[in-house]
Amino acid sequence: MEIELLGALDYKKIEDLLKSKGIDNPEVIEEIKNLEKYERTLKVATAGKLSRFPGSVFDILKINQEASFDDNVKFAKRVIKMGHDSITDHDYLVFAIKDVSPIIEQTIIAERFASFTIKSRREVDFSKVGFYTPNFHDKLGNLIEDNDKVREEYQEYMRYLFKKYDDLVKLGIPLEDARFVLPYAYHSNIMMGIDAHVLKDMIIKFTKTKYARISEIKEFGEKLKDIARENVPYIMDLIEDKPIRDKDEVLEYLNKQISNREYKILDKPKLISCSKNIDDTILIGAIMRRYQFSYDEAVKVYKNLKDENKEFSYELMRKIVFQGDKLELTQVNFQFQIPISFAVLTHLTRHRTHDILIPDFVPIVDLEQYKIPPKVRFKCLEEYEEIFRKNNEVFLHFKNDYNIREEDLIYFTLSGNMVNVVTNMNGKTLEHILRLRECTKAQWETREMAYGMHEELNKELGCEIFSKVLGPTCVTEMFCGEGKESCGRIKQILELKKKDKKARCL
Repeated sequence: MEIELLGALDYKKIEDLLKSKGIDNPEVIEEIKNLEKYERTLKVATAGKLSRFPGSVFDILKINQEASFDDNVKFAKRVIKMGHDSITDHDYLVFAIKDVSPIIEQTIIAERFASFTIKSRREVDFSKVGFYTPNFHDKLGNLIEDNDKVREEYQEYMRYLFKKYDDLVKLGIPLEDARFVLPYAYHSNIMMGIDAHVLKDMIIKFTKTKYARISEIKEFGEKLKDIARENVPYIMDLIEDKPIRDKDEVLEYLNKQISNREYKILDKPKLISCSKNIDDTILIGAIMRRYQFSYDEAVKVYKNLKDENKEFSYELMRKIVFQGDKLELTQVNFQFQIPISFAVLTHLTRHRTHDILIPDFVPIVDLEQYKIPPKVRFKCLEEYEEIFRKNNEVFLHFKNDYNIREEDLIYFTLSGNMVNVVTNMNGKTLEHILRLRECTKAQWETREMAYGMHEELNKELGCEIFSKVLGPTCVTEMFCGEGKESCGRIKQILELKKKDKKARCL
């Protein structure tokens, strides 16, 4: 595992440039690094003084520029200690993260205010990326006696899974489908951008909560803390003062109440709840926003316009969705439960404007429930099913024969294993997701998911108009932004429209 805080400047290039000018002094590079750290802290301290000192933001900036790095850190700490930690939002950090497992990937994605870019498993061959090997502990957290031997057995099995992945690729199974047999131990690479506020919360979460029981997550959190100690010192007191709470009190309480914990993965997305009168809420909201009418007045205007023009509601909805800023769509909400494989969970979670509940890695999901890609079902179903059957068998062997805690066994989760996630999103986010994911260029499972969500909306009374304007742009707006990579569907749609127009003329 490697984590590096990327600076705003390329110090190697600066060093080479100085050497080309005859300046070979490492202290100069160190001073430049310190200057960058100073500039970041300067912004935070200035934000802290802005709300309580007289003068413009530029006056305060000038005052802080005359202060030392330590003085600005000290002032920032004082403001933060008073509870005003929003000033840390102004320090933005970008990390390069190498060779971490998807366990880390999914955990950082849960921080909805982090920005991230992840190496695509649809486009890149992962047969040689390597994998994470944990140390193995018993239920009490003690290292098991045969740790080295068990690690060797684990590594041999992981190499077997990667070979099976490679075998599927050689059989002609696309990379995006072969990845379903990859264990959640494989190495991933990530670019992550977060402000210091989120960094503080992330470090606390990874080192002082139930997540710290997973060794890899704790190691990741400790590395972030070391970087923060040197580069973002003003958040350290908040981190150090936070007490350790590494038990899942909710889970412990529920376990006492619920004895039967068997579950089934859903067949398709389920709309659990949504706003009432979705069409009316959006359209009346558009009127209130622009004319400042009271709600009752806006309702009267809306009803009169609908009575006068049967196409009014549909045309107004189209203008809101396709020609406006879509803010009216944020006034309606939808809660879905969605069955999805780990392989494509990132495709859903990367949409950061919805609130998603993803099951924790512990307790481990039912490894016997998994997704079968259509091309796999056609070409090599028996081989694929044998991989999942054997994986569950090996997992139980490690769990029962070696008495290993589940936190160390989460890497037996295969990318094709399924979870039921719950998410709540407003209409603007829903429109965005369905526009992207119903496109034929989208990954096939996310496309199935989007179709399933759309079908649920079609059943909902009062959502007929909004549902009509959802979907890929070729259907809703009759254009395709894929250019040369277009699937060709837009040509068919335009030809049908042309034929329909001719028929009407006749």
